[in-house]
Amino acid sequence: MGRGWWIGLILVLLQVPALAQQAYVQGVVQDARQQPLIGATVTIEGKNIATATDARGRFSLTLEPNVRVWLVVRYIGFQTNREELELLPQEKRFLTVELQEEKTNLTEVRILGKNPEDTREQISITKLDPRLTQTLPAPFQEFNKILLTLPGVTSNNELSSSYSVRGGNFDENLVYVNGIEVYRPFLNISGQQEGLSFVNPDLVEDVTFSSGGWKPQYGDKLSSVLDIQYRRPNKFAATLSGSLTGGSVHTEGTAAAGRFTYLVGARHKNAAYVLNSLEVEGDYRPKFSDVQTYLTYDLSSQTHRDAGLEPKTQLSFLGNIAQNNYQVRPETRETTFGTVNQMLRLLVGYDGQEQMKYTTYQGGVRLQHAFNANLSSELIYSGLYSQEREFRDLEAGYRFCDVMPSPGVSPFNRCAGERGVGTRYEYSRNRLKAAMQHMEARTTWSPTVQSQFSAGIKGSREKISDILQEYSFQDSSDYVYNLGQLQSRQDLSSWRFQGFAQHQWAVDSLKTLTYGVRFHYWTVNQQLSLSPRIQYAMQFSKLPDWSFKVASGVYVQAPIYRELRDAQGELVKDVANQRSWHFISGTEYRFKKWGRPFKLTAEAYYKYLPSVIPYELDNMRVRYLPHVNATAYAMGLDVRVNGEFIKGEESWFSLGLLRTRENLAGDSVITRDPSTGKVVSRTERGYLRRPTDQLLNFGVFFQDHLPNHPTWRMYLNMVFSTGVPFSPPGDINFRSSFPGQDYKRVDIGFSKLLTLRKTEEENGVGLKSIWLSLEVLNLISANNVISYNYVKDYNSITYAVPNYLTGRLLNLRCIVKL
Repeated sequence: MGRGWWIGLILVLLQVPALAQQAYVQGVVQDARQQPLIGATVTIEGKNIATATDARGRFSLTLEPNVRVWLVVRYIGFQTNREELELLPQEKRFLTVELQEEKTNLTEVRILGKNPEDTREQISITKLDPRLTQTLPAPFQEFNKILLTLPGVTSNNELSSSYSVRGGNFDENLVYVNGIEVYRPFLNISGQQEGLSFVNPDLVEDVTFSSGGWKPQYGDKLSSVLDIQYRRPNKFAATLSGSLTGGSVHTEGTAAAGRFTYLVGARHKNAAYVLNSLEVEGDYRPKFSDVQTYLTYDLSSQTHRDAGLEPKTQLSFLGNIAQNNYQVRPETRETTFGTVNQMLRLLVGYDGQEQMKYTTYQGGVRLQHAFNANLSSELIYSGLYSQEREFRDLEAGYRFCDVMPSPGVSPFNRCAGERGVGTRYEYSRNRLKAAMQHMEARTTWSPTVQSQFSAGIKGSREKISDILQEYSFQDSSDYVYNLGQLQSRQDLSSWRFQGFAQHQWAVDSLKTLTYGVRFHYWTVNQQLSLSPRIQYAMQFSKLPDWSFKVASGVYVQAPIYRELRDAQGELVKDVANQRSWHFISGTEYRFKKWGRPFKLTAEAYYKYLPSVIPYELDNMRVRYLPHVNATAYAMGLDVRVNGEFIKGEESWFSLGLLRTRENLAGDSVITRDPSTGKVVSRTERGYLRRPTDQLLNFGVFFQDHLPNHPTWRMYLNMVFSTGVPFSPPGDINFRSSFPGQDYKRVDIGFSKLLTLRKTEEENGVGLKSIWLSLEVLNLISANNVISYNYVKDYNSITYAVPNYLTGRLLNLRCIVKL
């Protein structure tokens, strides 16, 4: 056995040089409107080498180097394309093949269907290539980071996977994975304590993102929808990746003669390397892990399967177990801030620790059945169980002083005079348990190719138990103030019912109308909400490259739990559902430049929120103010241009302009008599900036490669956002009083792809490729601010001390594919 093993190893090693001498051609086949052509035949003339394009119109072939050949592409109804190729050893070339329709006189033209991938019939919809999320340079390979380069999407925190869309907060975003809605932890802080997001990039097949005006089939949130489809594999594959901040492994394949498919992925994130670049020095022990699986079983008959048709009856299971454990023992902190003429410094020494643990189990079973070509239904049962714990015993002694900013003046860059000293103590023992069960049924009926009806109903049972035990105080010069104490226990059990009805009507080949309504009822506040929505998309025969879209509708977000809890830990159960009217108009223009496809999208929107629960950001956590009534609005313009700025590589530039304001009841400016201190007048402040108000958001994702060596690549991720407002928490009379700093960040990565074999043409198990990358995170070393601490000096003047995010870091990454 030992001799046979060595002989096999030698044979494999002898094959490696031969494989290294091969050349590869990859590409995409599309029509004149840049739509992929599925099943196009790609052959090498005169050789027994051929393949067909996949669902994205892509293909790949292995060629002999230094040999001139003709690549021939054929598709029914289109003219044949022939292209001459001669590749160097190890060269990997990407082609974009555009086929022209054959000029044939027809006596009748019938529109049989439309490409579901075409975004011209839907407003505020963006399709993303999921492979880009694996190569995007970022501190952690979080899937959501690719969204931040889109217009209207912002997040001023690279440590968090949360994001804000068109002025909404971080809790206003829907996330679906294969039709199953997923949830975030309830107590989770959007910062260094945050663990992994739900979506595993290794498992993703398709990404659809909507930033507003979405169809009634999607649920009840105010800002956005992220619809993820995990793959249904057709053969064995696996990946193994690792970096200085964690790693992942995944495997996929089929069994039972192709009836059963499996996807299994595990991830681990260790943020200690990144967190050690923060101002607070200490012992960081963050450990975040999860395991996910997506299983499918085809219950269709063997006759149906032999015909090569899509599964008629399919059972699928999505499961996730996540363990997020954050522990830190801070030691010291030194923060210098201020102006050139007045520099201030905060020195802090810590004693104690902070520990947060979130354990979440999510899963769902989905049964799909197609009665015929026009009628299909599905039944979904899903559940969530979450145990969350926050323990904190932390004492901080601080010294606040002036700093000499002028060189040559003693003591330069050292404390020259104290402004204040004191200590602050924080204690918490918070526990939360949540259990949710959902049952949903959906039906789709297409009586004609121009008309499609959809309807669904969903019932949910929710149980939440929350225990809060917190107190804190501040001691300055033996004077204790700002004493806070919170003890509360809440148990909330409820039923929630939702449903929708929707009709999509292709008026003709150039116009599409989609309309419908949703309803929502929650037994806690006993409020029934109806949400009518409508979309209309049109094209003009004289402007085939342009499409125009409008949409309007009501979007409702009923409370789950955190929206009901006030600052004292009590529940305000009669709070009204949040509502938002969306008014959106947009256009899409597809054009060619330098012989390559491009797309320009532009949308103007206005959102009116007649009922909204205001919130404040306290140490990067959303804290709601359910006692305060408020109205709000958001308006803006989003522009994005994407295409092959470099041949074969998709890149894009995004620009978003935003203005969002809110009007809080009871928010007023108080004028006092300077001699008596009595209140003279109160003036309503009117509309103020919301906590997510950012005038400008600019994002870039750019790819490039060496012209003659496409396996050497560069990835650039750049974000710039103007500052959001801030104010001391707990007092609405000072809400949004101060402008925050701009957020700017540039991440760049350089990679090399080592291709060892082509699994598209070769069977068996072995290494397919190795991808190596060197990333420079925060290339410009920007001092971005995430929040502020408030310190009072001897004269009772309060200063906002900035909490800075991470500095410049190097990261090494490797992805091995089987």
